[in-house]
Amino acid sequence: MIRFIVSRSIWLAITLWAVFTVSFCLMRAVPGGPLDRERRLDPQIERNLAARYHLDDPFWKQYFRELGNVVRFDLGYSYRMADFTVNEIIAQGLPISAALGGSAMLFAIVLGIPTGIVSAVRRNEPADRILMTAATLGIALPNFVIAGFAIILFVFLIPIFPAAGWGTPAHLVLPALCLGAPYAAYIARLTRTGMLDVLRADYIRTARAKGLSPSAVIFRHALRTSLTPVVSFLGPAAAGIVTGSPVVEKIFAIPGLGVHFVEAAIQRDYTLAMGLVLLFTLLLYAANVLVDAAYVLLDPRVKLG
Repeated sequence: MIRFIVSRSIWLAITLWAVFTVSFCLMRAVPGGPLDRERRLDPQIERNLAARYHLDDPFWKQYFRELGNVVRFDLGYSYRMADFTVNEIIAQGLPISAALGGSAMLFAIVLGIPTGIVSAVRRNEPADRILMTAATLGIALPNFVIAGFAIILFVFLIPIFPAAGWGTPAHLVLPALCLGAPYAAYIARLTRTGMLDVLRADYIRTARAKGLSPSAVIFRHALRTSLTPVVSFLGPAAAGIVTGSPVVEKIFAIPGLGVHFVEAAIQRDYTLAMGLVLLFTLLLYAANVLVDAAYVLLDPRVKLG
C-alpha cells in the first residue's frame, strides 16, 4: 500500500506539471489576453495593469514565476474578479459544485445499479427493453434538454421545485437529476453487461445448484464482481460530473465552479483558468486512484501496483 501511494504521488506531481505547462503555453498562444476589453483601455492604464500582473515579462520568466507560485499553493488574484484570489474563489465555489456533483453521482448510482440488475435478470423481457430504451435516451439527450423538460414538468406543470437559485435542499433536486441522469444511464448499461457475464460463470451455477434463492445468488455472489465495470466508470464519471456542470449551473443559476470556469475561458482570466484546470486534474487523478484501490475490495485477485 505504501509503495502504491508513493508511486501515485510521484505520478500526480508529474501529471500536474505537464498539465500546467501545456495549459500555460496554450493560454498564451491564443490571440487576446486578460486586458482586452470591448472598450480600449488608456495605454498608460494598460501598461500599469500589465506590470502589476507581470504580463510584460518575457514568456520564460512568466512561466517560472507562475510555476513557483503554484508549487507554493498561491494561485494569485483573478483578472476578472480583481478583489478575490483564485484560492478564495475555489473555496467559495468548490463546496457548491461538490454538493451538486455528489448528489448527482448518488442519484446516478441509486438509479443505475438497480435498473441494470433488473434488466439483466429480466433479459429480453419487456422490462429489459423498456429500461434499456430509457437508458439509451438518457445517454443520447444532452443535459440542457433534460433540464428543459424537468423545468417544464416540475416547475410549471407540477410546481414542486424552484426553477433556479441555491440555498435549500429543494434547489438541489432538479440540477442533480439533470446532471446525474446520463451517468445513471451509463451505469445501468454497464451493470447489466457485467451482471450478464457473471450470471454465466461456473460458480454462479454452483450456487444455484446448492439451492440458494435467486436473490441470494444475485446479491451475495454475483453483484460484487459484476460491479467492476461500474467502478472503472465511476472514476472518470466523478470528475466528469464536476467538469460537466457548467451548463446545469448556468441554467439553474448555481454559483459553482462551472460558471467561473466558463467565464475564465471567455475573458482570458489566466490565473483563474489555470487554478480550475489544475483542480479538475487533481480531482480526476484522485478519483482514478480511489477506483484502483476499490478493485481490491471487489476482486481480491487484483493487486495494487
